[in-house]
Amino acid sequence: MDVYSGLNPYFGDLHSHCGISYGFGTLKEAFQNARERLDFCSVTGHAFWPDMPAPTEHNQPIIDFHLKGFAKLKRLWPQVLKECAEASEEGQFLTFPGYEMHSMSDGDYTVVYRDFSTPIVYAHSLAELKTSLLHQKEEQGHDFLAFPHHIAYRRGTRGINWDSFDPRFSPLVEIISMHGCSEGGPFARPFLFVMGPADGEGTMQYGLEKGYIFGVLGNTDHHSAHPGTYGRGLTGVWAESLTRQAVWEALNARRTYALTGDRIHLAYSLNDAPMGSVLAPTPSRELNITVRATAAIDCVDIIRNNELIKRFSACDVPQQDPGDSVRTHVYLELGWGHPRHSVHWDVDVRLSTGRIVSVEPRFRGRETLSPLEHNGGTTDTLYYSRCTSVSERSVHLVTETQGNPNQVTNTSQGICLEVEMPLQGKILLDCNGKKEAVLLEQLLKRAFTGSPIDDLESPAWRLHRAPLPWESCWRLSYSEQRDERDVYSARVRQQNDQWAWSSPIFVQT
Repeated sequence: MDVYSGLNPYFGDLHSHCGISYGFGTLKEAFQNARERLDFCSVTGHAFWPDMPAPTEHNQPIIDFHLKGFAKLKRLWPQVLKECAEASEEGQFLTFPGYEMHSMSDGDYTVVYRDFSTPIVYAHSLAELKTSLLHQKEEQGHDFLAFPHHIAYRRGTRGINWDSFDPRFSPLVEIISMHGCSEGGPFARPFLFVMGPADGEGTMQYGLEKGYIFGVLGNTDHHSAHPGTYGRGLTGVWAESLTRQAVWEALNARRTYALTGDRIHLAYSLNDAPMGSVLAPTPSRELNITVRATAAIDCVDIIRNNELIKRFSACDVPQQDPGDSVRTHVYLELGWGHPRHSVHWDVDVRLSTGRIVSVEPRFRGRETLSPLEHNGGTTDTLYYSRCTSVSERSVHLVTETQGNPNQVTNTSQGICLEVEMPLQGKILLDCNGKKEAVLLEQLLKRAFTGSPIDDLESPAWRLHRAPLPWESCWRLSYSEQRDERDVYSARVRQQNDQWAWSSPIFVQT
């Protein structure tokens, strides 16, 4: 797709937390975890809440830990800026300092700064925050991005207030995080937290219906020093390079897309304009979509004005013989066993032949949100997972898992390898000293499982079925004739229930 020529997909998390306010773990630990999985990140502190509810017997503990966290961030902010600057490395891994404001009336907002010398702007309202940040930018050159998050909560309970939303102030909106999915209804990920269910007037689709222009983000809002924790949200950007200037430009241009977890490559254009564009009216509309997924694709949707107008499935894609050698994704997942038993994993993954093209760690952090849920707040309760070595044919990783706490919450750890190898090549596993070998030709047909311990309720590993090339790499097009003002976007779902949503493209009359 020519419009994306010279651009690369990079992946990040611009809204996560640690112990710099009322989360857990240190900033250093957060950046160390982020480097395993992300190209860029912002570890945001909880800063202030101008319309905090009046104290009651029920909410006093909630108010107390918020106030304590706000004071902690204010005290640590100079050190936060220093550590952010030290952790950032052009071309390798980028950090952006940030914080968030809670608001009952207008919804919560994240503020992310481009540079490392900007003070927190404290405000009594969203309107005052906007005025102060714009003044700071104009007078002192401190550039920023502000975006609402977990927008689908009910208005008045920290969900978005579209009446006070300003796309000049907030070019992007977070639509997926650990709280749930805010696309529209029905929801790909429901809101299940104590703050309540998703409300239709808080969704992305409702904002588009009201005529706002914005792009989309996916972030984790994780609270335990683990930006990019797998499956809770991810942002993709199309940028010229992994530099602060290039990524910042891509974010402001809305060349962004939101993901649940897998690093899906989604390129989407309308009349040769990339996602996030605003186009002049034209009666001829040519849409092109390229998807490079990490698992078999279930469907690709084209949405116009919040309505599905075209769904592509495997029935629309020509099946091709893979030949003697394929490029595919090998996903190893580790976990299961008893939920109260921790298991340390020491794992080698090797290819008998061929090469590893890329490595995508799928590591998760501890699922703890509030200090009231945590058992003491010590860092030894956090998850730490590492790829300790990567070569052309092997990866070594160490991690820790506990069994799933229930039948719907996945706490596994994993790694996904993009490989090029012959069908007769083997994936060789060494899991805690127990060796296994799986033929790639067989892995293209079905999943394989095993365990380092032969016992009931034992931990286990799973090699997911690897997708055939035609199942995971699609090039699609759709055209129509229209004269109306329209909003177009693309949506991808893999068969493993991992999703991607493009920023919209706007045709203005």
